[in-house]
Amino acid sequence: MADVVERPRSRLMFLLPGLVFGALVVLFGVQLISGKNPAEVPSVLINKPVPTFSLAPLEGLLANGQPVPGFSNDDLKGRVTVVNVWASWCAPCRQEHPLLVDLARDPSIRVVGINQKDNPDNARRFLGALGNPYAAVGVDPNGRASIDWGVYGVPETFIVGPDGTIRYKHIGPLTPENFNAFKERLSQIPRA
Repeated sequence: MADVVERPRSRLMFLLPGLVFGALVVLFGVQLISGKNPAEVPSVLINKPVPTFSLAPLEGLLANGQPVPGFSNDDLKGRVTVVNVWASWCAPCRQEHPLLVDLARDPSIRVVGINQKDNPDNARRFLGALGNPYAAVGVDPNGRASIDWGVYGVPETFIVGPDGTIRYKHIGPLTPENFNAFKERLSQIPRA
């Protein structure tokens, strides 16, 4: 009699992995068909004020013979600002850097950088070798400010409106393939 009770349970245990696998196939199929980009993780900070922060400058970094300042949340008001979170040890940061240099040529846009968990000497060498697109560079040695911004990893790039609200978050590197779409989003932000 014990065998009769055990059989339905053993059949269920045999079918369970197949049912779980089937459910996952359906879930991934729906995601694939939906056309959503899995790299686009929605941020709860979109259309919210930038977090409160104050970052010291990258010591020794100069532009036109003058020290490049750090920045705070108050500095992100008054004009459209692109905030790029980067590090010298980040290979994708190196790949996207020429696009940031190009973007910084637009006088209607301010580009600033948050240097995350980096060695200051390496960060200065990185910018010395590739060019400095940043009007300000704030140092985030322990990643606390980046966490407040909702950063998952470097690089990430934000568009901040002149009112100091986060309007867009781009996860991963800017590339030639996505740069025009990024600039299109940027052009949709009203200037001050």
